[in-house]
Amino acid sequence: MISPLIKLMTAGIGTLLVMVFVFGLAESISSGFAGFWGGMPFWIIATTVMAMALYDFYDNAIRKK
Repeated sequence: MISPLIKLMTAGIGTLLVMVFVFGLAESISSGFAGFWGGMPFWIIATTVMAMALYDFYDNAIRKK
């Protein structure tokens, strides 16, 4: 069994790395060829998915069951 502190740290680091990657990708798409309005659908999808990732982090690592 993994200790709660290790679970919190690894889940936090993993969630942070995924968020940095996805938001960096969204910024790259928006500032490149697609432009802001062309990248807007990806921003909306990325923000929604990252909200779900943050909830999953909270549900699995922080909330007491």
